[in-house]
Amino acid sequence: MTLDGSEVRELVAYRNSTAKNQSLAEARLRPGQSTRLHLHRTSEEIYYILSGMGKMRIGGQVDSVEPGTAVLIPPGVPHQITNTGTNLLIFLCICAPPYEHEDTVLLDEPVDAQNA
Repeated sequence: MTLDGSEVRELVAYRNSTAKNQSLAEARLRPGQSTRLHLHRTSEEIYYILSGMGKMRIGGQVDSVEPGTAVLIPPGVPHQITNTGTNLLIFLCICAPPYEHEDTVLLDEPVDAQNA
């Protein structure tokens, strides 16, 4: 589990490979679940949606996401993803520099899926 509340499986990072400047993880959210609103101080992040449906909040903008959607999240920008579908929302998280709990700043409680 990451600090934002998603279930994550780290695929490639310095902890399990020779990667030094980036990390790749697969995240999963159950129907109705949201990550906590958070930001990363230094990491630029990309979410790539593999399956499921959701709403992605970046700063003050909220957009729908579905399989094939790629979302760029700049460092320092608050973001949150909500599973609005009936199946698991599964997405890849690519971070550069690599993801670290210490780089994550939690900002607020999760948003209810009906209000996302």
